[in-house]
Order: sequence, then C-alpha cells, then structure tokens
Amino acid sequence: MNFELTAEQAMIQALMRDFADGEVAPGAIERDRTGTFPADVFAKLAALGMMGLPFPERYGGAGADTVSFAIAVEELSRACASTGITYSAHVSLGGAPIAMFGTEAQKERFLAPLCAGEYLGAFGLTEPDAGSDAGGTRTTAAREDGGWRISGSKCFITNASYARNLTLTAVTDRSKGTGGISAFIVPTDAPGFAVRAGYEKMGLHASNTAELILDRVAVPEDRLLGAEGRGYKQFLAVLDGGRIGIAAMAVGIARAALDRSLRYAKQRKQFGRALSSFQAIQFKLADMAMHAEVARTMVYKAAWLKDRGKSFKKEAAIAKLFATETCMRACDQAVQIHGGYGYMKEYEVERYMRDAKLLEIGEGTSEIQRLVIAAQLGCKD
Repeated sequence: MNFELTAEQAMIQALMRDFADGEVAPGAIERDRTGTFPADVFAKLAALGMMGLPFPERYGGAGADTVSFAIAVEELSRACASTGITYSAHVSLGGAPIAMFGTEAQKERFLAPLCAGEYLGAFGLTEPDAGSDAGGTRTTAAREDGGWRISGSKCFITNASYARNLTLTAVTDRSKGTGGISAFIVPTDAPGFAVRAGYEKMGLHASNTAELILDRVAVPEDRLLGAEGRGYKQFLAVLDGGRIGIAAMAVGIARAALDRSLRYAKQRKQFGRALSSFQAIQFKLADMAMHAEVARTMVYKAAWLKDRGKSFKKEAAIAKLFATETCMRACDQAVQIHGGYGYMKEYEVERYMRDAKLLEIGEGTSEIQRLVIAAQLGCKD
C-alpha cells in the first residue's frame, strides 16, 4: 500500500492550495456577508483548466483521477466552502451524469462546454416531497410530438442559475415505480422553464441554490440521458461519486477549523499562559487533527476504488458520513476554543460551523448514509 501522492496529484494539490490561499480566501468573509457569487473565481479556475478536472481530455477535461478531484475540492473548501460546493457540484453532479451515461454526441455537445467552464453544471433531483425518498419524484415527462413535455418542480438545486443546461429526473411511467424514472438534459432557457434563486440559507451564502419550475417544457428525444427508465439507477450512481466530493469538502472545512484554532490557541493568553499549553485545549486540538486525518484517508480510499472501477458505494457512504460528522464536531470545538470570539464573524469559525451543517444533509443525509452502509453489509428490512 502506497499512501504517497503521485506527481500529478501533488502538483494539483500545490496548485489548488496556492490558488485557494491567493484567490479564494481573501474574499470569503465578504462573499459570505453579501451573498456574492464567486464568478471571478470560476473564470480563473476555467483559465487554469480545472473545470473539467476528472473528465477525458478529448472533451476538454484534464484527464485526472478522482483523488485529484477530492484534493481540489478539499483545498477550495478550506478557503471558502461556498466555492468548494459550487465546484464539487459542477463536476460530480453537473458533468458526471453526462460523462457516465451520455452518448458521444451528448458528451461533445454538453460535457465539453462544462469542461471549458463556459457555464456551471447542475443536477435537478430533489423535490419538495422527494428528498431522501428520491423514488417519490413527482416531476413528469410525457411523450409528445416526437419528444417530451416535462412538468413539475425541483428545489435546493446548486448552480442552477449559472447553468445553460442541466440534468434532471422525471417520471416517464408511473406504473413502473422507480423503474419508470428517466433523466433528461434540459436547457434552462427553454419556454416554460423558470429558475428562481431566493432562498435565505443558514450558510454557504455565496453558493447558488435555486428552485426549478417546469411547465410543459419541450425537450427533444435526443435529450434523454441513457435509456428510458434508467434515471433512478443513474442518479444513485451519480450520488455515490458526489458523496466523495461532499466528504472532501468536509475535510477541507475541518482543516480550516483546526488551523484557525491552533493559531488562536498559540496566540491567546489566559492566566499568563498560552491557551495551547492547557491540556483541555490540547485534547480538543488532538481530536480535531486525528479525525480530520482519518476522514481524509477514507475519502482517498473511496476515490481510489472508484478510479479502479471497483465497488465503492459503501466506502463513499462511510467517507461522507464520517467526514461530515467529523467536520461538525471540529467546527463546534473551534468555536468553543475561541470562546466569545468564536461567536464573532471576523474570526471565521462561526462561518465554518454554519457552512458545515449542510454537508450532513445534502447528497444523502447522515441517516441515509447509515442505511446505505447497512444495506451494503447485507442487512435487510
């Protein structure tokens, strides 16, 4: 077993760490305060050739592996979680479904511009009554005039306001249950398609989260992604990969919480001594470091399995569950170590805590991850 990064992975880590420190971190507090989307950051990432990082070079991607993607997400999230989730969703939810299930023509038409960073990728799955129960999809697609008419709504969709096309799920045959759900690539400027971004969120203020409203949106037959009725299995596979991205985000935020706390504990004096000299604080910092390291190792393992075409569903769920819960604990301890200052925005750890909570919810709640893991262990209802 070799835990050393490859030369390419190490290069990407160094590049993204420098980029995160120099281009992303300086504006993080202001973006969180104003809710300003980091469009300039993504223009620079596109110029660096990072927007299609794990996709084949023939479509304009960088041909890198999933470990490299996880490294990039971790470094961006360490500096600004809103930037990290935008990037992760662009790749793992926006580009991945097309790369995994699209025809050659669809990849050339829709994946290539995503790799070039011409617009951001998004994936419409969650609905008001179909979140964890994704099989409860209510959006419908009916055949009409040689194509499809899609009606329904989606909620909490990341990047939708900045996507020209996005993949979404709809029921094409209600009688078949989950086997009657299909996936489509839909243009966001199509007549009858509205994207509304008005959510007031706890955290991740600089990321774009929108509602989709579809009123008999006409979609040509060639926009069907994969075979009819395969949408449910497709998005389950997409979510397995997306969970690696969310787990990597969690590691990045946990690292930021640890770094801030360690710096503060060394500088802050109490009772004539540095805070870091007190055993109670040392134990908190040691636990934060330990759990972050273990979480990263699990993220890399899931990514490594994915890259080798091996089953990684259980490992991705474990990585996502452990890393996100680790992240929340780390942020809680970071605020505690900072005391009253931890409650103040200028010290940033309160932002980490607000941003971290979504990671225990998005792309499968912690409860869903435990069900996935149990199912992979062979447990039956």
